[in-house]
Amino acid sequence: MTDQLKQGHNQEDIHNRRSLTYSGNLSPLTESELVPLDVFGLHSHTVIGTGRNRERMEESTIAKQNKNVPVLPWMRSPVDNMGFKTLFPVQIAVWQETIGPGAFERDLCINSPTGSGKTLAYALPIVQMLSTRAVKCLRALVVLPTRDLALQVKQVFAAIAPAMGLSVGLAVGQSSIADEISELIKKPEHEAGICYDPQDVLQELQSSVDILVATPGRLMDHITTTKGFTLEHLCYLVVDETDRLLRESYQSWLPTVLKLTCPYDESLMPGVNNFLPYASGSLKTIRRWGFKGKSYPRLAKMVLSATLTQDPSKLAQLNLHHPLFLTTGQRRYQLPEKLESYKLICVSNLKPLYLVAVLQHLGGEKCIVFTSSVESTHRLCTLLNFFGDLKVKIKEYSGLQRQSVRSKTLKAFREGEIQVLVSSDAMTRGMDIEGVRNIINYDMPAYVKTYVHRAGRTARAGQTGRCITLLRTHEVKRFKKLLQKADNDSCPIYSIPSSSVKSLHPFYLSALEKLKETVQSETSRKGKVGLKFSRVSKGEKKSLEE
Repeated sequence: MTDQLKQGHNQEDIHNRRSLTYSGNLSPLTESELVPLDVFGLHSHTVIGTGRNRERMEESTIAKQNKNVPVLPWMRSPVDNMGFKTLFPVQIAVWQETIGPGAFERDLCINSPTGSGKTLAYALPIVQMLSTRAVKCLRALVVLPTRDLALQVKQVFAAIAPAMGLSVGLAVGQSSIADEISELIKKPEHEAGICYDPQDVLQELQSSVDILVATPGRLMDHITTTKGFTLEHLCYLVVDETDRLLRESYQSWLPTVLKLTCPYDESLMPGVNNFLPYASGSLKTIRRWGFKGKSYPRLAKMVLSATLTQDPSKLAQLNLHHPLFLTTGQRRYQLPEKLESYKLICVSNLKPLYLVAVLQHLGGEKCIVFTSSVESTHRLCTLLNFFGDLKVKIKEYSGLQRQSVRSKTLKAFREGEIQVLVSSDAMTRGMDIEGVRNIINYDMPAYVKTYVHRAGRTARAGQTGRCITLLRTHEVKRFKKLLQKADNDSCPIYSIPSSSVKSLHPFYLSALEKLKETVQSETSRKGKVGLKFSRVSKGEKKSLEE
């Protein structure tokens, strides 16, 4: 048995998986004098080995009933201010493997449904572990695929890090690179009139942040051009939305980061860490220097996604150290527990009318409508706004817009000034907006992964929500197969009275005419090919006139 365990731990693929199942109310955190976080009803198992020799062993070390998770007292107030009175199973599990008995001995692969609290799951332990640092250096790097998601994660860190004396930086290209450099790098103060060696000045540059949240492109900009920007002190690397970041190269950011944080191999030169200078980046100096507590013997990694791949060949490029797979179930594709899925079968040429009828039926509840492209998003949002009797405010959100416009739209949507957001898949991953009760797939997603991420914008943190997918007749069978991949066989029909659709015909004809004029005007003004009036819209108009 011992040999099997040793052999299993030496495998590079993800063969160890701890499955966390939770039954009951998603409110496991309670208050006490010691500021503990209690979890109830959490169980686990581990899979050891690979192939036919896999042996399943039951464990209870990761999470037992009524297990306390001690949070430093001065961290409790910021967490309370964020509105968190409870911790969820994934947060407890990560805590136990980082701060708790696991002591971050292994890298973590976390596959948990959207809305289950993955951001706070890694933010809390990282902030608490860095609280012992005495010297400010860039110790933790969080990489995300989009600006909006990075901004959201940065807000989470910024809410809890200052209480521990830590600084959080952002590198997403929202501002100029010069402005970002001034925020990330601290320049030495020199007396006027004295000449200094440029090399000495370069060595005196210091990081102004302990934690950096970044997108891959802007991260690479700083690595290649920013003087004083270094990853040699990095202790923690978080790769959020891992499947997307692995699917696209993003200027080869991952191999670059791993190379810059890779320690020297003492087996090739015994004792090398005893005489290498600090600037050389030796393992013993860079991860022990500046800490009051225990040393950090390696770069610890956490990779996360609601649809995290289990393919060892894809995860191998992350160079994970004895990775531990944490999941809330046996399936890769998992939908929120309290999500209600519906389908609405539409007459092909009248699909926009069904959408309008659904929005009227929802009565102003906060809703996100997903389309398959940025062009469709713009066209559909424009069309909906030409229906004058909807009594809801509708805005678009897509990659065609400037970052400042998207940020302003999201703020208004969060505050309730906007009730309906028409979005491309730019918003499918990670975005957390409180109070979204409804998701509408105007265009059926092509992949189950897309459906999972879209639907995950609602029913978050144990709340209820619904996802309605508009389907043409020929799409019904394919949609059923798509849901089966997520083990979802329950998808009743969302009924809309035919009279509600017919009553909208006159308004639709008028809206189509206005849409045609608007798109033609935009095309001539901006010269954009992608926003031409579509043949589908012309067909819809012809069908209505008949």
